[in-house]
Amino acid sequence: MSSPQNPAPQPFPDPSRDGPRRVALIGSTGSIGTQGLDVIAGARDSDGGPRFTVAALAGGSNVDLLARQAVEHRAEAVGAAGASPEALAAAVAAAAEAAGTPDYRPELLTGPDAAATVAGWASADVVLNGITGSIGLAPTLAALRAGHVLALANKESLIVGGALVKDAAAPGQIVPVDSEHSALAQALRSGDPDEVSRLIVTASGGPFRGRTRAELADVTPAQALAHPTWDMGRVVTTNSATLVNKALEVIEAHLLFDIPLERIEPVVHPQSIVHSMVEFVDGSVIAQASPPDMRLPIALGLAWPRRVPGAAAACDFSRAAEWTFEPLDHSTFGAIELAKRAAAASATHMAVYNAANEEAVEAFHAGRIGFLQIVDTVAEIVEAYDAGATVGDELTVASVLAAEDWARNRAHERWGLL
Repeated sequence: MSSPQNPAPQPFPDPSRDGPRRVALIGSTGSIGTQGLDVIAGARDSDGGPRFTVAALAGGSNVDLLARQAVEHRAEAVGAAGASPEALAAAVAAAAEAAGTPDYRPELLTGPDAAATVAGWASADVVLNGITGSIGLAPTLAALRAGHVLALANKESLIVGGALVKDAAAPGQIVPVDSEHSALAQALRSGDPDEVSRLIVTASGGPFRGRTRAELADVTPAQALAHPTWDMGRVVTTNSATLVNKALEVIEAHLLFDIPLERIEPVVHPQSIVHSMVEFVDGSVIAQASPPDMRLPIALGLAWPRRVPGAAAACDFSRAAEWTFEPLDHSTFGAIELAKRAAAASATHMAVYNAANEEAVEAFHAGRIGFLQIVDTVAEIVEAYDAGATVGDELTVASVLAAEDWARNRAHERWGLL
């Protein structure tokens, strides 16, 4: 029985050191990023001072929001991969003028390396990687190589990077932010590694829980985005509807905690109160429960191993409530079993899985394919992939990127876009 690697009780930086932890935030304008800034703004230490401050920010296409965030939090550096230097400078200058701080002059970073530069920012202690997709791989590696604690919400970078990411990380350097993996990390502290029997990863079931495959044939993008519990971005919400997101989370749990895939079980829990569970060898099950609010795992990721008082509301046990659990319908939702096969096939198969899914999700929202064709496309591309013939057997950043390019091109060929 292999043993899980519990996050170290004393990650770096040393939580006993003086002063607030300084955070570099990747994806500051997205769902995780905006909630992360809420946590940073509201968290206070026992003396009333800030528990966190912002060292640097990297955002997406919403440059005006990024600029306002930078001004509000006085970030030393601001990165925007998709903006021109002139556009970013103008947005920051306008936001600073509007805030009455025209003297604010952060370092501005643009171009494809902007996010990775922010992730490796020298004055940061903790990096919150909250972007979506495999573009998070370079920032993840940059944060680890800089010696920062990595509060990881960007599951794709670990999944496609695999051993590259694990080998770059010191013990305890990666702290999971996904609610399920944060729950597992918390529950794993209840026993020794060799006492763990299995990990139970909960799933809401998404908006189509209980439907048959035939009933999913005419699903629209609007229906796929109507998640019953969580407010997420388009890609993650669609992935939750197909259960691709749960498939990625199963692989992430395997990589984070070194538990074999056959001992990681997804289970449907529609209320999304129990975020995941650990079963120990004596039959005891330890669950982490809280109302669905990403600010709790974000706060814990930034402060690990300490907890942030008031990070989110607790369960109200003075009111009657029902928590239900049911098996997952793998015959209708095949994404999880497909991911397990891909993960076992080669070191780059999951990069193909993830890239094919990203392209299929975009095609679905563009009206080129139906809902069922998302996972069907991923399966077709994964099964056609020959790692040795396509990128070779060595796992490198270049081979991961080449595998992704192959998958994206294969998807585009399938839809006649090349």
